[in-house]
Amino acid sequence: MPDRKIDGEADKLDAIVVGAGFAGLYALYKLRTKGLRAQVLEAGKDIGGTWFWNRYPGARCDVESLEYSYSFSEELQQEWNWPERFAAQADILRYINHVADRLELRPFIRTGTRVVSAAFDKATHRWTVTTANGEVFQAPFCIMATGNLSLPRVPNFPGLESFKGRWYHSGLWPEEGVDFSGRRIGVIGTGSSGIQMIPVIAEQAKRLFVFQRTANFSVPAVNRPITPEVDRSHKEKYRHWRDEAKRTPFGIAGHPPPTRSALEVAPEERERVYEQKWGTGGNISFLYAYNDLLVNKDSNETASEFVRNKIRSIVRDPKVAELLLPSDHPIGTKRLCLDDGYFETFNSANVTLVDVRSDPIVEITPSGLRTETREFGLDDIAFATGFDAMTGALLDIDMSVQGGPRLADKWAHGPRTYLGLMTAGIPNLFMITGPGSPSVKTNMVASIEQHVDWIADCLQYLRDKKIRYIEADESAENSWVAHVNDVADATLYPQANSWYVGANIPGKPRVFMPYVAGLDKYRKICDEVAANDYRGFSLKSR
Repeated sequence: MPDRKIDGEADKLDAIVVGAGFAGLYALYKLRTKGLRAQVLEAGKDIGGTWFWNRYPGARCDVESLEYSYSFSEELQQEWNWPERFAAQADILRYINHVADRLELRPFIRTGTRVVSAAFDKATHRWTVTTANGEVFQAPFCIMATGNLSLPRVPNFPGLESFKGRWYHSGLWPEEGVDFSGRRIGVIGTGSSGIQMIPVIAEQAKRLFVFQRTANFSVPAVNRPITPEVDRSHKEKYRHWRDEAKRTPFGIAGHPPPTRSALEVAPEERERVYEQKWGTGGNISFLYAYNDLLVNKDSNETASEFVRNKIRSIVRDPKVAELLLPSDHPIGTKRLCLDDGYFETFNSANVTLVDVRSDPIVEITPSGLRTETREFGLDDIAFATGFDAMTGALLDIDMSVQGGPRLADKWAHGPRTYLGLMTAGIPNLFMITGPGSPSVKTNMVASIEQHVDWIADCLQYLRDKKIRYIEADESAENSWVAHVNDVADATLYPQANSWYVGANIPGKPRVFMPYVAGLDKYRKICDEVAANDYRGFSLKSR
């Protein structure tokens, strides 16, 4: 199909936004309130981003719903009622659709429009964005709202194409859902998605085989309905809670920062605190038990062993319990999962845990799956194998600069950014929660709002000053990358072989991608950069 240019208002755009999840919707709203003409392009057939695609059984957020929501509109905060402490996927998707309708954003969003390339012309200072349908959009600025966990990774197991049953990926789940009743199911992967879906599938399936390569830490969600009293009390002080959240590392209020080391207290006191956190539920609450759990290996081990002992006490078969004990990383250095009866599931007679670290998967067969020593007959396979995190969706688009670099070439050895907002050599391209920003180590909505506000203010500044071109300085980028690494190296995070470093993607460069000093500190850095006429960026009028 030949390229065709889109006429009308889309031909006179100030900015193109790629993605219509939380980030894309807020970027669209914010830019339009500043009088900028913006168009959102979304690959999915509807809006919602990760919450459109991730419809797997048990999918829900691990940040409390009263926090995992937009803070920019008091009306939105007051009128929306969350049914549960930790919102289910369907409720979050309903919320996103409500926001789009309430703010009248849909006319400026093109769904079913997958972006395949974006090229910047230095002569005209314009981006040309091309879709899979051959449509072409042009604008001076391009804003990537593609998400951190949005490019699913389906393992390249030999024989998958020969499988005669049905197979699914957690990030590409059918809208109509899946009925596993009376069927033999294999779930491959025990990260966050697997831990959420396994208890639900176990209730339906005739037999469930869980194929685990790496045991993961998980703590109870202790999910519950939000009562009218809790809802009213929180909404009466919503602004207070939002302001408090801005002063925290994770962008989440309601958790006073700990002041003591885990090693400063007696073992009995430590056990009591962990027990209280376990009973309260929530991963942030648990990691906030003491102030050094992510920087001191000995302190971390006290929390790690507490959770291991919980697993031993829950899982009746000692051999199964032993396989479920995480031993290759400190707790919290991978995403600390939340669950609803995950470990209890392995007490069910229809559930079998298969250790594929000691007995690797060899191939998918027409009738199931084969490891080195066994064959498993399966009717369905559910891949809970995660995503090409943080960089995958960006590199899935062929981004380039005329006479300059391609993003894929520049990032061949790992992502390099200044503040996680821009990358040197590629002008007028902003990334919302890009690598090198706090992003996945925070409440994502809080990080999204902070980035979008900064980008929108920057575009306003450029317009007021009649500046057409902004690019991160290479020296500023080098300093920022070094700082991100130094901060990470002062913690326990690099000790885990996690998707934070791309370890789940064969051949992906091992680079620690999030900025883990905290959203509160990062916010101050970004504000100072802007206040100093965008220090570290090159600005040109022509």
